[in-house]
Amino acid sequence: MISKRDKRNLGQRALAVFRDAGAEEIVPDILLPAESLLDLYGEDIRARAYVTNDPIRGEMMLRPDFTVPVVQAHMANGAEPARYCYLGEVFRKQDMGDTRPSTARDNEYLQAGFELFSRDPDADAEVFGMFHDLLRPYDAQAVIGDMGLLMAAVRTLPVSQARRDALLHHIWRPGRFARLLSRFSAPVAPREFPDSNAPWAGMRRQDEMETRIARLQADASTPPLPEIWAERLRELFSLRGTLTEVTAKLERITQDWPEIAGSAKGVIARASALAARGIDPDTIRYDAEHGRNTMEYYDGFTFSFSAGREDWPPLASGGRYDALTRVLGKGREIPAVGGILRPGLLAELEQSQ
Repeated sequence: MISKRDKRNLGQRALAVFRDAGAEEIVPDILLPAESLLDLYGEDIRARAYVTNDPIRGEMMLRPDFTVPVVQAHMANGAEPARYCYLGEVFRKQDMGDTRPSTARDNEYLQAGFELFSRDPDADAEVFGMFHDLLRPYDAQAVIGDMGLLMAAVRTLPVSQARRDALLHHIWRPGRFARLLSRFSAPVAPREFPDSNAPWAGMRRQDEMETRIARLQADASTPPLPEIWAERLRELFSLRGTLTEVTAKLERITQDWPEIAGSAKGVIARASALAARGIDPDTIRYDAEHGRNTMEYYDGFTFSFSAGREDWPPLASGGRYDALTRVLGKGREIPAVGGILRPGLLAELEQSQ
């Protein structure tokens, strides 16, 4: 049994590395206002957050993550560029049907993290490289993705704005996204909504129902997405292999799809920046689905490091969240990327070794 002190000591070692990289330590509150955070975190954390009602402060939430409160603090008071680090507990409900006695399923566990607010084009490589070096002694397996590339591809589709918005909204929900893509690629039979003198019933107002009917009628008259576009999208979303292999495939794909060339060049440039830091691209696995299984606020580069154990979550994970700074910045925005690691899992590995 590993003590909390041992886990915290290991977290302090990571924190020292982040401080040496110029980061300022920040300590967000444990109890946070829930209203805006629940919308920002996405469905996964929303369902797993501990929420309570305070008679004065309203709906409150135990801290499920550090990134959002750090971004809030930076956008309110921080200058740029800026670097922050932190160490503390986070709280998330786990699967109640999973009774495995593993620290991976703890409802309360330590996170140590680093966040970089910078316009430096090599910021992704710097953050990834820092976590790569920290986890080198644990023989961790690195996987990366890029939500920016996938979102850029969706934005190029020749569909209505309403359909494009729906696909972008569900891009973090692979099943729902695939069903929408199939529906938008098939012809839609016209729908008739006959006039009726029957009274309106239900919780919605008449004007809301009429708006909904008009939207359905407009969607029914929208021509289907040509199959070539659906095929291109499926190919891009299924890209897997070493980073070296995937960059070669991207160069081929963009010959027929020049509209995504700018985003693809970002993936290729990142591979070069990692190689310049001594990280072999052949040792990094690229999985286009990777970013779709992380926080919904990640809108660019994503990464994780695993111990190769299916019953464990990643040892570390992170990514780019530029849009989050735009949402919380009230007119200001700055590119941002960061990551977290779980000292408790690293302590488990050290004990087993």
